[in-house]
Amino acid sequence: MTEDTAPRQLFSPQRRRMAMARGQRLAARHGGAFLAEHMADEVVERLGWVNRSFADVLVIGHAPALLTDALAARGAKITLAGPVARDVACDEDALPFSPGTFDLVVALGTLDSVNDLPGALIQINRSLRPDGLMMAALIGAGSLPRLKAAMLAADEAGGRGVAARIHPQIDVRAAGDLMQRARFAMPVADSDSLTVRYSALPALVRDLRCHGWTNTLASSPPPLTKNALIAALQSFHEAADDDGKTAERFEIVYLSGWAPSPDQPKPARRGSATASLAGVLGKAKKG
Repeated sequence: MTEDTAPRQLFSPQRRRMAMARGQRLAARHGGAFLAEHMADEVVERLGWVNRSFADVLVIGHAPALLTDALAARGAKITLAGPVARDVACDEDALPFSPGTFDLVVALGTLDSVNDLPGALIQINRSLRPDGLMMAALIGAGSLPRLKAAMLAADEAGGRGVAARIHPQIDVRAAGDLMQRARFAMPVADSDSLTVRYSALPALVRDLRCHGWTNTLASSPPPLTKNALIAALQSFHEAADDDGKTAERFEIVYLSGWAPSPDQPKPARRGSATASLAGVLGKAKKG
């Protein structure tokens, strides 16, 4: 890849690693990262629709125990990878694995902040054996509207212009297009909306930190002034319900696709990714 065609460095790899490492420490202190566990629970349920075995599994990003325990119960050998992973420390768009290494790749909660998402999906596909399965979950477009409003209020109060404090998010349609671009067979993209209610803005920020989902943009925004912080807190509080809690929304995008194999059904026409996910995942009735 030449300098002209290299993806723009929207995120700072160093800041991502620092945020994720801090997230692991905070999650251990506060009892886990519940949004990652929600993603893992959904992926485990969807894997239950697949009647086949997975000998070698790669887990990228978050690896909650409920996911790794479920995979181990199916007899899988698990490799953990990611910027601060236990087994293989690497960025998602620079996977060091040989082609055809894994039967299953699960990517949880980090692909939305990788610099080269198309490249990461291509590399995941390449690392799969023929007819291997990829499943991923990430925070998508439409997430965190209350936080975005609070940050806008903060920047307006600060008087220094609006800064990029929350990175751009991918919507489900664009995610499905990227799956096709990465040459996955029978790609499926769908989404799930999760609402979480918070007593105050710091509680939301703590949850984001526990997941390593704080600002990791390469262009760091200016710090909030005291007046800006007060405005952010007030904006979040003003959106609260009668009980004093503010509802924040997370849109979780789920992706699945198969590595191409000669014995697979021929792909349907473009745009058919709205087909039943259960039907697609259950296509292979192999022991």
